[in-house]
Amino acid sequence: MPEAASAQATRATIGASEFDRDTALVQREPGVYDIDLSAGWTIISAVNGGYLLAVLGRALADALPHSDPFTISAHYLTASQPGPAVVRTETVRTGRTLSTGQASLFQLDERGEEVERIRVLASYGDLDSLPAHVRTTAEPPAIPPIEQCFGPEAAADVRLPSGGPAPVDGSSAIADRLMLKLDPSTVGWALGQPSGKGEMRAWFGLADGRDPDPLALLLAVDALPPTAFELGISGWVPTVELTVHVRSRPAPGPLRVSITTRNLAGGFLEEDAEVWDTQDRLVAQSRQLARVRLA
Repeated sequence: MPEAASAQATRATIGASEFDRDTALVQREPGVYDIDLSAGWTIISAVNGGYLLAVLGRALADALPHSDPFTISAHYLTASQPGPAVVRTETVRTGRTLSTGQASLFQLDERGEEVERIRVLASYGDLDSLPAHVRTTAEPPAIPPIEQCFGPEAAADVRLPSGGPAPVDGSSAIADRLMLKLDPSTVGWALGQPSGKGEMRAWFGLADGRDPDPLALLLAVDALPPTAFELGISGWVPTVELTVHVRSRPAPGPLRVSITTRNLAGGFLEEDAEVWDTQDRLVAQSRQLARVRLA
């Protein structure tokens, strides 16, 4: 891919990267936006949920009086496909420090009927106005240096997920757009030796060198391989619901993402994610519920 290949030579900036172009919307009328969902953010044949969340997050940032997502909850109703889509937003409430809105993304199905793909409810504010005081018992994840971690191609070439949509051209497209380096202790699944711990850790960034911002955090929490792989489950793990809390504007540089699953029951599992920046700050947290297709 030309842009990914030239990432080392030309570092993209916030507002002028592939991620920004592929999440950009065109306003049709107040609260209604058009977008062409890029095939560059697909995994197998479906558009990645974190990318979709960033798209709707950008629409709400434009529609609401505040620009930064504080909390955003998404329900994934049907699988989104690359191609035209429309986003409709609604302002629920506006206040001095927080504004709340909802948004839905729609596409046309094979019969030409409009289908809702994803619906979100979110509260927005100004991250720069938050007090700097922090009290926490949380600690950054212990991840080896980037040069000692594995790229996704090392794992994907060994074992691809099965049980979901049939692979199509560009099925690994999202991996080409990410700087994703996996902690060696969480890639046993790629060698046929899953740890059984339900953990996944990695360094995260965008391949073109763009620094993280609040919208990129919405992508980061859903960009790693599923923790189900380390539980010994290689099937497709579609997201049902995903809630993200953005705690601070991230500092420049790569992020550290840690995801843990503690309970798989009834064909569903949770994934709890933490995202840490280069200043050892917990900048985002998330929890998602995902369906597991057991053999």
